[in-house]
Amino acid sequence: MSLAFISRSTPRIIPRAGSSQIRLASSKSLRETLQEIVPVKQAQLKKLKAEHGDASLGEIKVENVIGGMRGLKAMLWEGSVLDPNEGIRFHGLTIPDCQKVLPPAKDGKEIISESMLWLLLTGQVPSVEQTRQLSRELAEKGDLPKYVEQLLDSFPKSLHPMTQLGMGVAALNQESKFAAAYEKGVKKTEYWTYALEDSLNLIAKLPALAARIYRNTYYPGRPLAELDKDADLVGNYTTLLGYGDNEGMKEYLRLYIALHGDHEGGNVSAHTAHLVGSALSDPFLSYAASLFGLAGPLHGLANQEVLRWMLAMKDAIGENGTHEQIKEYLWKTLNSGQVIPGYGHGVLRDPDPRFTALQHFCDVRPELKDSAIIQLVKKTSEVAPAVLREHGKTKNPNPNVDATSGCLLYHYGLTEFKYYTVIFGVSRALGALTQLVWDRALGMPIERPKSLSMDAIQKLVAKN
Repeated sequence: MSLAFISRSTPRIIPRAGSSQIRLASSKSLRETLQEIVPVKQAQLKKLKAEHGDASLGEIKVENVIGGMRGLKAMLWEGSVLDPNEGIRFHGLTIPDCQKVLPPAKDGKEIISESMLWLLLTGQVPSVEQTRQLSRELAEKGDLPKYVEQLLDSFPKSLHPMTQLGMGVAALNQESKFAAAYEKGVKKTEYWTYALEDSLNLIAKLPALAARIYRNTYYPGRPLAELDKDADLVGNYTTLLGYGDNEGMKEYLRLYIALHGDHEGGNVSAHTAHLVGSALSDPFLSYAASLFGLAGPLHGLANQEVLRWMLAMKDAIGENGTHEQIKEYLWKTLNSGQVIPGYGHGVLRDPDPRFTALQHFCDVRPELKDSAIIQLVKKTSEVAPAVLREHGKTKNPNPNVDATSGCLLYHYGLTEFKYYTVIFGVSRALGALTQLVWDRALGMPIERPKSLSMDAIQKLVAKN
């Protein structure tokens, strides 16, 4: 059965062996599609609560409370689920599945943000027509208000790009349809429609916002291109950054932003958006908070650390270093008490499928086959797992997505390390804002877990 055919009237179901079915959307608009899906999801939640509200999902141990809540099943997150062995699935679809069925841009082959956003929001694969319509809507909404441009232009160049991005997103709160509707006393059942409008408006404006920060910080005075109403979101973003003529960079950013769009809800940025949104803060304020979590060194800076380490290794062993030289450098790093950046993951125990997808991108792009930094990444991924297993202190010795993502940006000429997390921030909006829409559609309550002091924990343990 061909995956290319998508019904224009009713959704088609394409069976896949060993996993959930791929549901292809009809020709309806995004809002029409969600209007049909929301009541179904609301009924599912109501039934789940009525029939299984008292069911246990596992026990809570002291190590969970004092260990960053690792592994606790304590959040509802619809867009994606992360399996330690299989990696991420978006509504049941693996990354290879998504690469096969999600429509690319008119001038490309890689997944684009619009088709991934549609999948995350609806659980359905959009048609090419629906994807193009969403691209046009986002492009038409993409210009920044004058007051936001003036705010960004007033920042000193020394202000960190992520600080600028968070402040710019927060300032867009003035445009919030959700906040305005809440003040007027709109019905709770309609919250999600206003959250959706805010979310689409924010996603649409992120390329212009992020690109203006890049221009102001690194290339002050350089003109910014106009948004192309016929281009996809990342196509416009790449042009605004000054890389519009670089087809490889454009395709890489399309893939990068789609793959980084969602990684279930427990990571700092996703959880922060959900937490702040649970207080009925609008999507602009919720995602601004999320961005400040993403700016932390333990969350959004990993690919910069990998790149710095990789460049240091290249300086030490040469750009054509052998596997044996790489092995020696790995042991030197480990024996000095440092970790190998880009290896291991807080949840994953097998190779990160996002790394696999990016490595495939490297293998098929002609301009990357002779790239010294990219070939060094590949050789390192062939040597490091065995070294880390022998070292014995890493639960997962395999490369994660950060092992190559920053190095690709560097190859294509974007060498301003501090800006890398901004690109991550443009991407993560897809998943975080999707869940905010569903939080409001499902009537999720304000988040309020119970906290305990160490003395209180000791008393509870003593009783048991």
